[in-house]
Amino acid sequence: MTHSITLEVVADTLLMAAFAVQMLRWLRVLQREHYHAASMRLFLERWSSLGVGAPRKHDSANSRRPVTLTHVALLLLLVFSALKLLDLVIVDSLLYGFCCPVGLSVRGRTSPLHWTRRVRRLAITAVLLFLLVAALGTLAGGGLYTVALLVWMVPLLLSVSVRLLAPMERRGAQAFVDQAARRLALVQPLVVAISGSYGKTSTKNHLADLLRPDGVVATPKSFNNRAGLSRSINEGLAEGTPVFIAEMGTYGLGEIAELCAWCPPAIAVITAIGPVHLERMGSVEVIERAKFEITQRATTVIVNVDNPLLARWPARLGEKRVRTAGSTTTADVVVAVRGDQWDIVIDGVTVTSIEPLSSVQPTNLACAIAAALEVGLSTSTLVARLRDVAPVANRATVSTAASGVVVIDDTFNANPASAHASLAVLENLDLRGRRVVVTPGMIELGHEQFRENATLARKIVAGGSELIIVNRTNARALLEGCEGTARRCATRDDAVAWVRAHLGEGDAVLYLNDLPDHYP
Repeated sequence: MTHSITLEVVADTLLMAAFAVQMLRWLRVLQREHYHAASMRLFLERWSSLGVGAPRKHDSANSRRPVTLTHVALLLLLVFSALKLLDLVIVDSLLYGFCCPVGLSVRGRTSPLHWTRRVRRLAITAVLLFLLVAALGTLAGGGLYTVALLVWMVPLLLSVSVRLLAPMERRGAQAFVDQAARRLALVQPLVVAISGSYGKTSTKNHLADLLRPDGVVATPKSFNNRAGLSRSINEGLAEGTPVFIAEMGTYGLGEIAELCAWCPPAIAVITAIGPVHLERMGSVEVIERAKFEITQRATTVIVNVDNPLLARWPARLGEKRVRTAGSTTTADVVVAVRGDQWDIVIDGVTVTSIEPLSSVQPTNLACAIAAALEVGLSTSTLVARLRDVAPVANRATVSTAASGVVVIDDTFNANPASAHASLAVLENLDLRGRRVVVTPGMIELGHEQFRENATLARKIVAGGSELIIVNRTNARALLEGCEGTARRCATRDDAVAWVRAHLGEGDAVLYLNDLPDHYP
């Protein structure tokens, strides 16, 4: 009897340790994904299938879903449970808890878990749910079996915990939002809001470069949600600031409208509509509706009419002042590419011509120029400040390494338009050596993801470049696109090591997108 109790205690202790290991893994994923409850299901699917771009009807027959240790462990769990082999259920749950998903580390290599107050609250709530369910299982006569099953249920417990705590988290964040609203009312800057499926961070930085001598304040990095925007205002908006540039992002309908309710823009800039975050938002139509919210309170709207969807917006904006921008259109503000120079055209008049700005997209610059003019910058001052516009870090920036290898760093971009633009930069380099693309592919493209990554791989090899696939998330799609000719690397560090060992002067490498290690 004592021997049996001792074994039960040992089994309970080991199962709780396996539960803790799973908690550390999935808390890290949840934190990295901004505490969206749905991310638990999405990433569980990713790690179980070793790929977001799961084969669909239109994929080739050889694009099969691989069998993983998680699949084996789950199958064994079902078999052992059906046969009522509790000891083997425990062993199987311990195997899963400590070892699965294979590759999802506990500590993290690129994105370690930070024990913020929110993480601690979520962890405590999930543990309380664990204890509650375990207690109910014990009362029903199956305590040990229940604990073994709970090892598998950590993503579900965390998802439930996020939803339970959501009202409290929102109330807590509201205090910072209210503080930011009071700060805006006190300082009264002219607010320029910028959104778009892509290009918004670059456009924001270009506009800040043009207005920086005037004391402009802009949201840093990609601080474009409720928490980031309120923090930027509370910490960075000083009295006397004439212009505040607010980048606004969204994962769904209503988010931008809410941001504009307490941070109302006088000028709204929309850079692009595309399939970015399609996985979360479902359709491009929903994305367009969500982005259109930025125009509701603005008196002036700047629209990139190079984008086919946005070209229809001027007609929808009624009596608002609309300024169009682009690079190849008859827009109000045009950055026209003319061979080895860019013509800056305002209202049909070429005001200056400049050398192409390295790693700057003409369309983004056109939107920034249009916004600067609406803020009140004179044309002559604008022309003088164009030289101050700098490339945005990690967005198609070109440099030369000590080895002589030309490096294009586009690790912060993950959408089809920017990917193909960066690939064009690589292909247009005046080099005779090897051209290599290092990429994990593009993410959050929903049902378009497999096709878009396969298309990207086909274009890479068709242009004469070599492809190195990093990680497993989009490996099957990329391999199908390049017909299996790519090199595989487990991590970006492995790919960098290969580049340093095999490329030299006269060669070039494009680092296209980068994924943190909570992706498979």
